[in-house]
Amino acid sequence: MLPILMRYRRVLIIFAHIAAFAASLMLSFLVANNMQFRRDWLIAQYPSLLFFFIIIKLVVFGLFKQYRGWWRYVGITDLIGILRASLISTLIIVSLWTILLFAPTPIREKLQSVTFVGQSVFMVDLFTTFLLLAGLRMLIRLYHEEFRTVESGRLKRLLIVGAGNTGVTLLGDIHKKVVAEYEVIGFIDDDPNKQGTFILGLPVLGTVEQLPKICKDRDIEEIAIAMPSATHRQRRRVIQVCEGIKIRFHTVPAYSDIVSGKFRVSQIRNVDINDLLGREAVALDLHSIEAFLKNKVIFVSGAGGSIGSEMCRQVCNFGPKLLLLVEQAENPLFYIERELRSRFPALQIKAIICDITDKTRVDELFDKFRPEVVIHAAAHKHVPLMELNPGEAIKNNVVGTQTIADAADRFGSTNFVMISTDKAVNPTSIMGSSKRIAEMYVQDLSKTSKTQFVTVRFGNVLDSEGSVVPIFKKQIAEGGPVTVTHPDMKRYFMTIPEASQLVLQAATMGKGGEIFVLDMGEPVKIVDLARELITLSGFSPEEDIEIKFTGMRPGEKLFEELSIAGEDMQSTKHPKIAIWRNIIKDRDKLRSGINEIVTVAKTGSCGEIIKKIKELVPTYIGEGNNH
Repeated sequence: MLPILMRYRRVLIIFAHIAAFAASLMLSFLVANNMQFRRDWLIAQYPSLLFFFIIIKLVVFGLFKQYRGWWRYVGITDLIGILRASLISTLIIVSLWTILLFAPTPIREKLQSVTFVGQSVFMVDLFTTFLLLAGLRMLIRLYHEEFRTVESGRLKRLLIVGAGNTGVTLLGDIHKKVVAEYEVIGFIDDDPNKQGTFILGLPVLGTVEQLPKICKDRDIEEIAIAMPSATHRQRRRVIQVCEGIKIRFHTVPAYSDIVSGKFRVSQIRNVDINDLLGREAVALDLHSIEAFLKNKVIFVSGAGGSIGSEMCRQVCNFGPKLLLLVEQAENPLFYIERELRSRFPALQIKAIICDITDKTRVDELFDKFRPEVVIHAAAHKHVPLMELNPGEAIKNNVVGTQTIADAADRFGSTNFVMISTDKAVNPTSIMGSSKRIAEMYVQDLSKTSKTQFVTVRFGNVLDSEGSVVPIFKKQIAEGGPVTVTHPDMKRYFMTIPEASQLVLQAATMGKGGEIFVLDMGEPVKIVDLARELITLSGFSPEEDIEIKFTGMRPGEKLFEELSIAGEDMQSTKHPKIAIWRNIIKDRDKLRSGINEIVTVAKTGSCGEIIKKIKELVPTYIGEGNNH
C-alpha cells in the first residue's frame, strides 16, 4: 500500500491542498455568519467563490514549491513558506475582487450580494488556510515521530552536552528516527543563562563539572557531545570530568563536515582519542605544496608504514605524475596500493618491493624512474627492539639512509626529505642515535649536492603501528591490565595527517641542509592517556581496568626533548615549523666514523657499537643493552 501511495505522492498532496482550501473557505463563511449554516451563502456565495479561490491558490502554492515538501520532516522554514503562499494568494484574491467590483454593470450587480465577503471572509481565510496546512503537516510529522517509531529493545538513557543549535538539531534528529534507540534525558551546558531552562521540553540539567553527579542520579548510559566547533581541550575536559563513570561517549561530526553537507548532525560516532589529543587544523600554503609535487615523479620509502602511507595519501591530493610506493614488507604495500588505486584511479602508481639497504636495487629504481622528489620515511622505530638488535638499527637507519640519499644525489633528484624523530635529540637509545647519524649524513651530503636535502623531526603520532594507543586499546579489549612504564612518563603526540602535512610544508621551505622541527604542542602524560582511553571505552580506571606500572624499558626517556623555542632554534614563516641550528661535522671524520660503525654493526657486540656511536654523537647518553 505504502509504495503505491509514494508513487502518487504529488497528486495526493495537491488533493490535500484542495481539500484544505475548501475547508478553509467554509470555516471563513461560518465565522462571518456566527457559525450558522445559511442557505443564502452556502448555496449561492460559497460555491462561486470556491472555484475562484482554488484556482488562484493552486497556482500560487505551486510557485512556492509547496507540493514538493517532505511532510514528515516539516520545520520552521516550511511553515514560513506556507504563510508566504497564503499571504500572496490572499493579496491576489483581494486585488482581483476589488477590480471586479469596478467591472461593467452585470458583473458588478452580481457581486453586490456578496460584497461583505471582502470585509471579513478574505482575512479569516488567510489565517485558516495557514493553520489547516501547517496543522496537517505537523500531524504527519507527529505521526512518524511518535506513532510510527519502533523501539529497538530498551532505550538507552542519553545526555546531550551542548544546548546550542547543534544539540537541538541532534535531539530533533533522534526523535525523527523510525527505530528509536535513545531516551534523551536532558541537556548539559556551561552557559549560566540556560541553567534551569527547558529546550523542546527537556531540561538543561547543569554544567559539565556537574556531569558525574547528574549521570549517577539520572542513570545515564551514554553522552553525546554536540559541540562541533569545540576545541580538543574542551572535548577532553568532558571525558576527564567523567573519569570513573561507566559511560559511553559520542560526538557529532566536525562543523565543516556538517556545513558542507558531508555529514548530518544525527550521524554521531564514538569519541576517538584523536578528538581529545588532536589539534586545530593546520594552516598550509597549498600553492607551494602543489608546485612542489604536481606532475612530478615522487619516491616514498617505507610507503606501507603509518607515516609513509599517510605521506602517500597526502601526495596523491596534489596530482603527481607518478608515485612510487617503495616498501620491504609486502602486506602493508599491498593494502596501501589497493587503497590509493581505489581513491585516485586516474593517478599513475607503482608498488615496488625493495630493501633500502640493497644498493644495486635502489640504483636500478632511480635509474629507471628518475624520481624528482624523494620522501624517506623508511626506518626501524621501536626503541626497545633496537636496543636488543643494535646492528639492525645501524643497517636500516644509517646504511639505508645513505643508500637512498646517495642515489638521489647521483641520479639528480631535485628534493630529498628525510623524516626523523624527537628521539634523535640528546639520544638515550640506539634507535635515536642511529637517526641522528642519518641526519648528520644527509646534512653533510647537502653541502656538495645539487639535490636539496632537508630533514623533518617530530614526535609520536597517534594510532601509528606500535604506538601506545593501539596497544592500550588491545589491552582494554582483553580486560586489562593496561601497562604503563612509569607514572611520570610524558610524550608529545600529533595526528598522522597533521604530521604528514607539516612535513610537506617544511619540504617546500627548505634550501638544503636544514633540520626542521615541528611544533608538537603540549606533552601528554601516558598514564592520563591510559585513563582517558579506559573511560572512552565505557569502563572505570582501576575499578574495571587495572593500570599497571612495569618500569622503564632500555633506551627510554621520561621526557622527550622537542621544542621550537630556544637559542638553537630559528623561526620560519610557518608558526608550527622551526629550524634547528647545529654544527656540522668534518666530512672525512663523519664518513670514516660511519664506516667504522657500519663495520662493527655487522659482527661486533653492543658495547663496541655504543663506543663508536659515542665518538660520532657525543650527546648520546644511553648505555645500550648488553644481552
